[in-house]
Amino acid sequence: MDYNSSGQYNYNYPPAPPQPPAPPAEQGTNSKSVTALVLGILSIAIPYIGFILGIVAIIIASLSFKEIKATQEKGHGFSVAGLVCGIISTVIYGLLILFFVIVIIAAVSTPDNYWNYSNF
Repeated sequence: MDYNSSGQYNYNYPPAPPQPPAPPAEQGTNSKSVTALVLGILSIAIPYIGFILGIVAIIIASLSFKEIKATQEKGHGFSVAGLVCGIISTVIYGLLILFFVIVIIAAVSTPDNYWNYSNF
């Protein structure tokens, strides 16, 4: 009989088969791309601060494009959607601000007697 140094019987089992390699870790979605998408949607949905949120969404989306290219993460579509929503809201709110500024300038620059109701 085959005993080891501690006096226990030495069972000669065949070696265990090698373990299969672990599957590659799934790459996550880039967090900046998700942030850009959320800010882009909020910039369209929230009226008064949408202009600022749109600009921030554009900046974060452009940063996420660079990061996705370097790390090969997922989320390119989220970045594109955030960028598009940010651009649309920034253009819309920019035009609205421009319109209101023109209206205010036109109202201030008219003579005071123009709005006199005796003309009607």
